[in-house]
Amino acid sequence: MTSSIQLYRSAISGHCHRVELFLSLLGLPFESIDVDLALKEHKLPDFLAMNPLGQVPVLRDGDLTLADSNAILVYLEGRHAPGQWLPRDPVGAARVQRWLSLAAGPLAFGPAAARVVQLFQRPTDPKESIERAQGLFQFMESELSQTPFLVGERATLADVAHYAYVARAPEGLVSLQPYPAIRAWLARIEALPGFVPMLKSPVGLEA
Repeated sequence: MTSSIQLYRSAISGHCHRVELFLSLLGLPFESIDVDLALKEHKLPDFLAMNPLGQVPVLRDGDLTLADSNAILVYLEGRHAPGQWLPRDPVGAARVQRWLSLAAGPLAFGPAAARVVQLFQRPTDPKESIERAQGLFQFMESELSQTPFLVGERATLADVAHYAYVARAPEGLVSLQPYPAIRAWLARIEALPGFVPMLKSPVGLEA
């Protein structure tokens, strides 16, 4: 039986992986459709009709077409596991939203950006991105020294949104060795039923 869920993605994208990971954690079947970024398939008219910003991932679920990885996470949680990965109480919901904002800010412009420099051999100086990553990781280390997951005792969308780019931070020359609580947290995510790993690339500290 063909799944009604289609995910347009790139295997090297942590934004795409967070959606793939969550679909797998939810046990939802889906069709994965690779978008070749090198060939600029994300800038072709058919793709731009789905996401005018020309970015992966894009999720299609029946008649719904939805872009933005964090928005997709919120949609999937609300439709398929309401209240299980995003608390419905005001304080709990706000705490998860804080981390989703961090995923769209310091995570994207820190470890994710530093990794892009190495992955595509950009001539950009990664120093600022690495420093931003280290600042975020110091904060995460402090939080994860107190609780097993980013928002308390169980995994939420906060953890799903952060996993890929934290796990692959060494590819962007950001070592995880100074952060034992983060490394223990990564292991807890990887132990969740349905976990799927993020593609490894032999760059940066992983070269």
